[in-house]
Amino acid sequence: MTGPLAPQQDLAREALEVVEEAKKKHVVLRVMGAAAVRLHCPNFADLHKSMGREISDMDFAGYDKESSKIERLFESRGYTIRPLTYSYRQSGRLIFLGGPNAGRADVFLDRLAMCHTIDFSKRLEVDYPTIPLAELLLEKMQIVKLNEKDAKDTIVMLREHQVSQSDTETINIGYLARLLSNDWGFCYTVKTNLDKVKNLLQECNKLNETHRTNAAAKIDQILTAIENEPKSLSWRMRAKVGTSKKWYREVDTLGG
Repeated sequence: MTGPLAPQQDLAREALEVVEEAKKKHVVLRVMGAAAVRLHCPNFADLHKSMGREISDMDFAGYDKESSKIERLFESRGYTIRPLTYSYRQSGRLIFLGGPNAGRADVFLDRLAMCHTIDFSKRLEVDYPTIPLAELLLEKMQIVKLNEKDAKDTIVMLREHQVSQSDTETINIGYLARLLSNDWGFCYTVKTNLDKVKNLLQECNKLNETHRTNAAAKIDQILTAIENEPKSLSWRMRAKVGTSKKWYREVDTLGG
């Protein structure tokens, strides 16, 4: 490859290099977000780019017990911890600025607590260099006000990977369905967003009919798995209340 890399390529490569360095130092760190989609979907990276999906920052998942090691890791690569980050540590988030590409890196410790909570406990070692595909899909689908960029990420994930009862290069719909069977609000958001993505398949002019048919079929498989999974008592009780009571958390973006 000749010439400088485009910024989004720089960030995807930088995210991978950070995780590789963490591995050498025996620190568990995994890529999340758009960079994770780009890294985990090499066969459809061109489709991801053709849809105009740019990588503007980096997101990672790690364990709180290793937060000091994570700080030292980023500092060794030229990043500076955001001054206000310490006050947010109770919410499990570290923010770093700078680095080789003058980018921003967010590290979520133990969990992603946004509109809904995704617990990473005992799950980060399941995949490498990204979080497991089930969590990567949930990361996108937990956003109540789904935006176009996250829909695009979801479509590319669905095109690249099969859905099954395994985490090995597939989206583990068994794990996903069991998780949602205990949380009506999270389940409602995910199902609503999957329906939105399915409808958006017809609107994206970068997709051919194979893309649309394949992704739609996988969405149907996921929705069927969620529907067929036995629900907990708390799920059923919350379902009776429905959307008359807020079922999600307002997101604090911490300045973007």
